[in-house]
Amino acid sequence: MSEQEAIGGAVARTVRALRAGHGWSLDELAGRAGVSKGVLVGLEQGRGNPNLGTLIRISDALGVPLTRLVQVEEEPPVRIFPPDRHVVLWHGGSGGTGTLLAGSDPRPSLELWHWELRPGEVRESDAHVPGTKEIVYVQDGTLTLTVDGGTDLITTGTAAVFVGDRPHAFGNGGDRDLRFVLAVLDL
Repeated sequence: MSEQEAIGGAVARTVRALRAGHGWSLDELAGRAGVSKGVLVGLEQGRGNPNLGTLIRISDALGVPLTRLVQVEEEPPVRIFPPDRHVVLWHGGSGGTGTLLAGSDPRPSLELWHWELRPGEVRESDAHVPGTKEIVYVQDGTLTLTVDGGTDLITTGTAAVFVGDRPHAFGNGGDRDLRFVLAVLDL
């Protein structure tokens, strides 16, 4: 495979993945980038030889640097995050923790967290970027989940999906430790 074919394949994979991640049709990306749908179809199929201006318009529309479109090296199909790469990013006043277990990049990004809240602890969060979704699964205890002023109690073994683009908080109003797993999809 020639270098030009490798770059064309990389551009095709990346544009297709980023467009799908945004939830955009070919027509929508074409409109945002100011290029024809035919150019995008050819690009996503690894055909054609788009000029630099076209690639810049597409990268701008997707919100990524041009270098991201033309990177020939693919992200490996599996990235391992052993325990020594987990990062505690929140410490509660009574010893609770919020640990980032793994994450993907660039946007759309997906994060996986493990949380432990001691009785009485609350973790408040500002609204994330528009479109962010979160999923929580309570392993042990009862989570007081507050989203945009409304409160729900999520008990052991229960999962909940909620919008993360509004102010939200995780609280432990019980008398024992609370453990839960959280996934954040940041679009």
